Amino acid sequence: MFKFGNPEYLYLFFAIPVFVIGFIFLNIRKRKSVEKLGTLALVKRMMPELSLKRSYLKFWVILVAIGFGIVVLARPQFGTKVEKVDKKGIELVIAIDVSNSMMAEDIKPSRLAKAKQMLTRIIDERRDDKVAIVVFAGEAFIQLPLTPDNQSAKLFLETIDPSLVPVQGTAIGSAIDISMSCFSNDTDIDKAIVLITDGEGHEGDAEGAATRAAEKGVHVNVVGIGTTEGAMIPVSPGSNNMKRDTQGQPVVTKLNEEMCRQIAKAGKGLYAHADNSNSALKSLQAELEKLQKKEIDGIAYSEYDEKYQIFAWVMLALLLLEICVFDKKNRIFRNIRLFK
Repeated sequence: MFKFGNPEYLYLFFAIPVFVIGFIFLNIRKRKSVEKLGTLALVKRMMPELSLKRSYLKFWVILVAIGFGIVVLARPQFGTKVEKVDKKGIELVIAIDVSNSMMAEDIKPSRLAKAKQMLTRIIDERRDDKVAIVVFAGEAFIQLPLTPDNQSAKLFLETIDPSLVPVQGTAIGSAIDISMSCFSNDTDIDKAIVLITDGEGHEGDAEGAATRAAEKGVHVNVVGIGTTEGAMIPVSPGSNNMKRDTQGQPVVTKLNEEMCRQIAKAGKGLYAHADNSNSALKSLQAELEKLQKKEIDGIAYSEYDEKYQIFAWVMLALLLLEICVFDKKNRIFRNIRLFK
């Protein structure tokens, strides 16, 4: 397999014809200047050590060296190499509410967008943890199984929106139970659930599910997102058209903060209120940092193997050759007619 790491540098090859045209133009002007002194044959007899072919050779050597330099900048990569990385962290399941009420914009840019921003920051800063993602509304399901690949976790997180769960509601109890099924059987590593929701219209025994999780040593941390004053739900992001009930009245959604606190208490975890600041993120990070970390399975990354060094050595050799070739014939080697 083959590719360039920085393919944008390949556009520099379009500048090479400009150099060639410039060199030809300068040589035409130089020839005309020499002819003012006399015929070219006469000037050559007057200056026997001058070699025009050497100047041509030096130019083409430099031009080829520039070509190899462009290839070096473009970072050619051949085949693959495997790198094993060991990590020391915890197992973390992120359960995120994707009900329609999460589209409310009382938290900017919206509750769901703010939640995704927070969780992306958590994944970035806790890159040594294994992460799973659970989404829920009226139902809950695993969006991403437990994985040490935090880049994949962020990609899955970006795709989350209310259309993933067509059944509306807030099945927090089911979300906690499904989150528990994501963990491994390793009892030596600490485990935690981060549940982010507005808590509105919750269904099922959420407190009971959190209690069962805590009894198994899993901390259930709850992030309540939204305001207690509430907000209307736009039909689409940034729209002025709001969702309405059967009587035609705008639907107002409010954060059920008390319920969120009770779930966190039952799960022996942290409750944090997410507003337009980063206070909830800092509190959650500090809470997760308290958990015991353990060395997790090594991860093998397959990457393209960098091969720009070959082209760099060729470029260096060409530049040294250009330096060693003089415009004038060397007195010692004047009888060697390599450039006749």
